[in-house]
Amino acid sequence: MVGLGSPTFQNITAPSSSYIEWKYKSHNNNHAPLSHPIIGCLVSFYQNRHRLLDWYTEQLANSPTQTIVVRRLGARRTVVTANPRNVEYILKTNFGNFPKGKPFTEILGDFLGCGIFNVDGELWHTQRKLASNAFSTRSLKDFIVKTLQEEVQQRLVPLLEHAARENHVIDLQDVLSRLTFDTVCKVSLGYDPCCLDLSKPLPPLLTAFDTASEVSAARGSAPVFLVWKMKRMLNVGSEKALKEAVKLVHESVMNIIKLKKEEIRFNRKNGTDLLDRLLEACHEEIVVRDMVISMIMAGRDTTSAAMTWLFWLLSRHREQEASLVKEVYDENNQNQGLGLDYECLKEMKLLKACLCESMRLYPPVAWDSKHAGGADVLPDGTHVEKGDRVTYFPYGMGRMEALWGENCCEFKPQRWFHEENVDNGILKCVNPYMFPVFQAGPRVCLGREMAFIQMKYVVASILNRFVISPVSDEQPRFVPLLTAHMAGGFIVRVHKRNGTEIEK
Repeated sequence: MVGLGSPTFQNITAPSSSYIEWKYKSHNNNHAPLSHPIIGCLVSFYQNRHRLLDWYTEQLANSPTQTIVVRRLGARRTVVTANPRNVEYILKTNFGNFPKGKPFTEILGDFLGCGIFNVDGELWHTQRKLASNAFSTRSLKDFIVKTLQEEVQQRLVPLLEHAARENHVIDLQDVLSRLTFDTVCKVSLGYDPCCLDLSKPLPPLLTAFDTASEVSAARGSAPVFLVWKMKRMLNVGSEKALKEAVKLVHESVMNIIKLKKEEIRFNRKNGTDLLDRLLEACHEEIVVRDMVISMIMAGRDTTSAAMTWLFWLLSRHREQEASLVKEVYDENNQNQGLGLDYECLKEMKLLKACLCESMRLYPPVAWDSKHAGGADVLPDGTHVEKGDRVTYFPYGMGRMEALWGENCCEFKPQRWFHEENVDNGILKCVNPYMFPVFQAGPRVCLGREMAFIQMKYVVASILNRFVISPVSDEQPRFVPLLTAHMAGGFIVRVHKRNGTEIEK
């Protein structure tokens, strides 16, 4: 789940539910921002630069087709849509006409190279087929659960127990980000960066990943692309930092690949991590390097962001948390206290509904863009010109009353169950083009099931033992870079759970 869409990304304060409900009701039939000759909507864009997600959402809610066309001086013509029919057309029906395109691949090219998330055409198809075979094996799923068990039981739980015992304040977002980086590196590379020791500085590989992600996102947000291209040519400022970070990431991953090849050559064992499988397919080292970097990037911050926002939402909805705790307790008992395995995790329907509801409101990727290969017409009649940026907008889609009803801005996990089967735990099959947080169509996220396994295991393990209490009652700010973050982290206190009570 990697996305670039808006010309500018800013911190967005998450408003209260009642305020959002009032704000996004459609009041007119305008379907484009107020524009002027030559400069387009530059004035309106500038006035709303600190609340662009909300601004786009308002514009889309006021459009009769949930689609707008944005023209702005210094940027290419952009079609933004929250219409599921359009999303399906872009991601599936006419998939071939909406590649990521050179403007996207150029932004991330230094970092992701020719990895699966940054290529189109035959190179994408080849990597997709290989990754699909790897993700579909039961052995990989079992390996993921085993890795999670080790990481959570041996590192995360002791860390949280210490925080509870000493009454320490911790940044849960940072902790979850470290956890997911450890896990995705183990699963993808067979390498353990050991990030969950908070007394030690972050490993250089992790800080380099963060720098590369942030600067790459800044490229996508630059009002004029020439600025970052000049900085890259002169090797100054943020572009110099990006070059150094990318060099460290590439060299580190390449060293791991070389060591892995030596292990395979001498031990002649069938490995369980993704790197083993990629090397067995005899791909070139640089292609393998770029593939695993893409997988680490996509699998790390997306899941930690989703879990961070869920824990914040649960802190505001303790009744939902109590229901989740009961589900975890019941499933653990049915498994005779042996812990959470793959089959046990699959049965946690309410937890999946809560995760989906959290990602509906706070998607790890707020929007994603393609670029039209040729002129086209979307199902709602919107004309697309060759070279247009065409953006679908999960953040706005989650706030469309036309899609989710009058309570679209409320945290309601029950909306994911059939109304007549809520008590029986039968989940709806929701249109993926109405909820495209994992993309959809040919590029649907291959790691979707892996992501749910990871999030379910971590959230269930924490809820079973601890109560998370935010230090501040203020609304957090939603920061939509390459993947979404909570500005300033999620600062919390941790309490031991005794049944459904807090042991202080």
